[in-house]
Amino acid sequence: MEQIYLDNSATTALCAEAKAAMQAAMERFGNPSSLHSLGADAALLLKQSRAAVGEALGERFLKDGQLIFTSCGTEATALALLGTARAKSRRTASTVLTTDSEHPSVERNLALLEKEGFRVVRVPTRGGVLDMDVVRAHCTADLFMVSMMLVNNETGARYPVEEVFRLARAASRDVVCHCDAVQGLFKVPFSVRTLGADLVTVSAHKIHGPKGVGALYVSERILKERRLVPFLAGGGQEFGLRSGTENTIGIAGFAAAAREGARTARSSMPRMAALSARLVDGLAGGEITVNRPPVAAPHIVSITLPGIKSETMLHHLARAGISVSAGSACSSHAAGPSSVLLAFGLSPEAAGCTLRVSFCESNTESDVDALLAALSSGLQSLVRMKH
Repeated sequence: MEQIYLDNSATTALCAEAKAAMQAAMERFGNPSSLHSLGADAALLLKQSRAAVGEALGERFLKDGQLIFTSCGTEATALALLGTARAKSRRTASTVLTTDSEHPSVERNLALLEKEGFRVVRVPTRGGVLDMDVVRAHCTADLFMVSMMLVNNETGARYPVEEVFRLARAASRDVVCHCDAVQGLFKVPFSVRTLGADLVTVSAHKIHGPKGVGALYVSERILKERRLVPFLAGGGQEFGLRSGTENTIGIAGFAAAAREGARTARSSMPRMAALSARLVDGLAGGEITVNRPPVAAPHIVSITLPGIKSETMLHHLARAGISVSAGSACSSHAAGPSSVLLAFGLSPEAAGCTLRVSFCESNTESDVDALLAALSSGLQSLVRMKH
């Protein structure tokens, strides 16, 4: 049976360029911190890879410390949030502005900061729309940090983080602006400069690179003012901000995927938008509801089934060789309905009947048509079973 993979927001298949780069990197096995020739060769690979990922973020010439490799996007975000909050220079303000729909890597770290005395304000995102009145009300001199995702990983909502960061800076010169851009890289146009961000999180396995590699962009201002401190103690790798021997094989794969993604982004974004539009058009007038934000990334479509549990339909689709998800893979083991979908405005019952379809540039129109057919047959057979 042919397999149709439509869960690209959970992870993506390795691209050929990443595979080749990783295979070549296996021969360059030296420790980048070693002073001999093998170490120097690995250090050169690391430097070249850092430049490639930096360039994908719009930074052609990175200074030392401006891109920190980590084990994943979650670690990069933890470094951004905890590392900034625990820097000595942060004691001028205590309010953190975020959304009520963040990825667990943001929400759970901010919950830790709340226990340390920070005040966290979660801006409503009903319908996938950021409540800008709430943003404006909390952009005050007490604003210490803003952490907002660029693209929501469950609904595809594209938040106006550029405007939020601009308002935040107008209110507080010392505010630190962090953006989780994991779902945005090569899905929506941006650079760290157009975002106006101090810290930006990205991840390799969302752009056809390997799992186990992430990166945090750090602005020159944050480095100069020493507004970021490590939360891992060790040998001082990654410019003293992330100890631990670098995963040069995975990093080489990340760099290759970043180069390829940057090369193809101009054509892949409209391609994914066309696939999403085909799916939405195919569902129009039927029993399935599309949870479409007014401003959305092109690759994610959230749909709610009429009284059929997500897991039940997932099993039906899997038998047809189609892979989608019930929401974020990072929170798939959580008890209860998705907090993101509740924040969007769905009832607990509707949230439990919601699927996420996520495309990549290699998906086809026939993939969409197969999904539509499988959903239709699933509705017919599963509704009969209910009665």
